[in-house]
Amino acid sequence: MGWHGTDDTQRQAAPADPGRRRLFAGLAGLAAALGLPRNGARAQRPEHAPFRPGMAVGARPYGLPSPFQRGVVRRWLNWMLPSRLTNVAFTPLADLEGVITPNGLHFERSHAGTPVIDPARFRLKVHGLVERPLAFTLDDLKRLPAVSRLHFIECAGNNSLNWKRPQVNAVQFTHGMLSCSEWTGVRLMDVLTLCGLKAGARWLLAEGADGAAYARSVPRALWDEALLVFAQNGEALRPEQGFPLRLLAPGTEGSLNVKWLHRIEVGDAPWLTREETARYADLQDDGKARLFTLIQEVNSVITLPCPERPLKAHGPQRLSGLAWSGHGRVKAVDISFDGGRNWRSARLEEPVLPKCLTRFHLPFDWRGEELLLQSRAVDEKGNVQPTYAENLRVKSANQVYHNNSITTWRVMPNGEVRHVRVD
Repeated sequence: MGWHGTDDTQRQAAPADPGRRRLFAGLAGLAAALGLPRNGARAQRPEHAPFRPGMAVGARPYGLPSPFQRGVVRRWLNWMLPSRLTNVAFTPLADLEGVITPNGLHFERSHAGTPVIDPARFRLKVHGLVERPLAFTLDDLKRLPAVSRLHFIECAGNNSLNWKRPQVNAVQFTHGMLSCSEWTGVRLMDVLTLCGLKAGARWLLAEGADGAAYARSVPRALWDEALLVFAQNGEALRPEQGFPLRLLAPGTEGSLNVKWLHRIEVGDAPWLTREETARYADLQDDGKARLFTLIQEVNSVITLPCPERPLKAHGPQRLSGLAWSGHGRVKAVDISFDGGRNWRSARLEEPVLPKCLTRFHLPFDWRGEELLLQSRAVDEKGNVQPTYAENLRVKSANQVYHNNSITTWRVMPNGEVRHVRVD
């Protein structure tokens, strides 16, 4: 719904419009439901907080959020991992609007701390099954054609705490290993082409410069879309996001998007590193593990209302959330207020982009009844977000990763919201 301003001359000359009459009649009804004064009613003068002079212009060269937003921060679960050097900081999804995650709130996953890399001394070495092994400076890479695209990054362990039962009661901790940015860099294939791929080149090893020398094998099918990224949301990558260079393979599990990228080795088979065998593999009921389940499946979550943002008053409400798929664009999102028995279509906020977060909305009226809120996303390939029961028919309860099951928020009569399990 949009509002368009007009001056008095335009207002007098405008002919009667039945559509506009219906629009303003609807707005009047909404105002009444919200308890706002009707046309002609005398509204009381609002009381404003006393004005306090701020800092002079230029006193803070790099802008910061308002002090009233100091609670909008990434948070940790101290019991989840043994050290901050190998930990995860969760994005506060409930406090965000739109689909872009501010750089300072993008979730962070580290395996051995954050290295400090001087960009003037940085080199990206490319070798293996190539005709011309090369070492690129950051300036070398920035002279190549640049590409900017919006994509989400999601850790394969997102929502992993809730495979068997809800363990956390906050959308920040159920789904906060998820963020979305505008990424700027150069095409991976442009760099590989400069080096000249040899016959048999089917895999590459991307290695980071952190203390763990974190490395992952990347199959040929992902190279064409992949970027070597040096900027995020218009500025250089933050150190915790891989400064000065990281790999971005859109739609894949976050662990494949290697940060602090300093070496690419091209080969004919995967390397089977620790991070793709002992970690980031899906343990099955028979004791075997599925490897290279790299694509993040269709998923969604309601971020308003949620445990951090309860309902505070009866009447019209705004339901909102996020949907995404590593297979492409989100096609539709359905909302249930009764635990999956009945569904209503939500509105998708444009633009709907491939392998990018999509914001959805649905207005509703709440009179204090108990609700079981769910969102169910469908992507352009026809993949439908499953229930827990449907997911466990094809996946194992032993596995840690790739839990894209439908999440349920139970809204209590007092407006409180709790995380519950509905199969």
